[in-house]
Amino acid sequence: MPQITIQDLTISYRGPRLLSEVSCRIDMGERIGLLGRNGCGKTTLMRLISGQEQPEGGKIELNDGTRVAILPQDVPLEITGKVSEIIARGLPAELSELENHWQRDQMVERTLEQMELDGEAHFERLSTGMKRRVLLAQAIVSKPDVLLLDEPTNHLDIDAITWLEGFLASLPSTLLFVTHDRAFLTKLANRILEIDRGKLFDWSCDYPTFLKRKEQALLAEEKQQALFDKKLAEEEVWIRTGVKARRTRNEGRVRALEALREKHAQRYRKEGSVSLQIDAGERSGMLVCDLKQASFGYGGKTIIPPLDLTIMRGDKLGIIGRNGAGKSTLLKGLLGRLEPMAGTVKLGTKLEIAYFDQTREVLDMDKTAEENVGQGKTMITVNGKSKHVIGYLQDFLFTPEQARSSIRFFSGGQRNRLLLAKLFARPANMLVMDEPTNDLDTESLELLEDRLVDYEGTVLIVSHDRSFLNNVVTSTVVFEKTGIKEYVGGYDDWLRQRKADLNKANKENASKQASTSNSKTEKSVSGGGQSVAVAKKLSFKERQDLEKLPSQIETYEAEQRNIHAEMQKPEYFKSSQNKLAKDQSRLSQLDELLVAAYARWEDLLARDQQNS
Repeated sequence: MPQITIQDLTISYRGPRLLSEVSCRIDMGERIGLLGRNGCGKTTLMRLISGQEQPEGGKIELNDGTRVAILPQDVPLEITGKVSEIIARGLPAELSELENHWQRDQMVERTLEQMELDGEAHFERLSTGMKRRVLLAQAIVSKPDVLLLDEPTNHLDIDAITWLEGFLASLPSTLLFVTHDRAFLTKLANRILEIDRGKLFDWSCDYPTFLKRKEQALLAEEKQQALFDKKLAEEEVWIRTGVKARRTRNEGRVRALEALREKHAQRYRKEGSVSLQIDAGERSGMLVCDLKQASFGYGGKTIIPPLDLTIMRGDKLGIIGRNGAGKSTLLKGLLGRLEPMAGTVKLGTKLEIAYFDQTREVLDMDKTAEENVGQGKTMITVNGKSKHVIGYLQDFLFTPEQARSSIRFFSGGQRNRLLLAKLFARPANMLVMDEPTNDLDTESLELLEDRLVDYEGTVLIVSHDRSFLNNVVTSTVVFEKTGIKEYVGGYDDWLRQRKADLNKANKENASKQASTSNSKTEKSVSGGGQSVAVAKKLSFKERQDLEKLPSQIETYEAEQRNIHAEMQKPEYFKSSQNKLAKDQSRLSQLDELLVAAYARWEDLLARDQQNS
């Protein structure tokens, strides 16, 4: 028996139908990724399931006693108070009674510990990422049967996203989530639902499989429509041949033609794609920015320690770090907007900078989309060609009605598209983008990636979107515990290089330990007033160990690779919590075994070579 049943659901908000007679069944324990373009009705569907809105037609049925909780896309501005108090607001009304006070406190304390939150902290003083974690805690404190998540990774750093993936995978609740994070989708979703042109499509597969099936379905749809259009064109030619078409024996064919026309008129046409072009303007100098032992901070407090960094024209630099690490401070220093506390900053010549701000402060919520982009002008120049603002906004999928509407009523994805339109309306040879992927649908996101890859200017990107970083950037600056370091390539390249650096450091430590051990096993033999160090010969067991250790090390490393490969499979997170914990524990154990094995092998090898 399904946990949620949707039957012939329809809603339109007095305009074109967002959802038109859609039906679906959701079973207990499923983890469903809900996909679709910005404004297609994803958030609306979740609000309908949660009971926050009512449909115009059709119905949604939930099993008796099913508890539903929802994490909204944006953080409500009116929320204030201690974290523990806010979490407690998510508890059922019956637990507010005095006799249930102990039970309520116990549930809140358990959730605080589970979510790694400070109950005494004040909500309004937290970062946006931590606020969303508190709201997630509020949603799960009552142990809902169904958890609805609207862009759960927005404003979270990569460590927080990784933690969230593991946490959600361990929950027994049914999950329905909207996200632009393709890596998050790949690791968590075991089923894909897609809203497209008012219809709901059930792909019943994980995200990588969905991408393949979707491409095949689009090709099949294009072929079917081409055959249909050919048939319709032939019949239209026939009906125009004159009297023959109106004979009694051909009335059936005439009726068939009318049916074809009706079907063609009702066909759901694929919406256009964003037409995104970036004008790089005049080329900047070869050197864009050069830091020499430059440090930055505020009020005498150093946030960015002394750093050497050179950015050349055409570089695409990604910046990774936890929230509050100082990424925005580094950006201001790179752009010359913040004086260094020490060291020097040299900026290049002819820089034309366009800045994408994740807070969207450059957008005036009281103005229309046309006014925000045109800034009082009806015509703008893009790539040397004049274009009307309304026509330009249509390239970003805004209808003339939307272009003339206040953006206060736009969705998060629509506002981000508008911000891109405003950003690219003027020439710029340097793009600075702070979390540009938030709220964008997958199609717009992939197009933005393509345009940035082809862009001839310089790009600085702060992002927690791992797939986006992999596809766009040529080098990555990472805020690590040991300092700020630059790596070649994207996110996966950083992980690989960091692992190599860690292995190298482990080997160096092992070598030092081996040297210390060697000095203890050496005998000092005096002769002719000089001290001669003689290494102790290997015993029979030690020689056996020396021969076996290389194969043992290979076995450990192979097991390590196998576990990592299994973790990368989409279905891995379907495993039980015990399985996930066991694999993580085994990886830690293998790291320790490898360090010890390398140290032992280098010690025995060094002693054997001294005695040969």
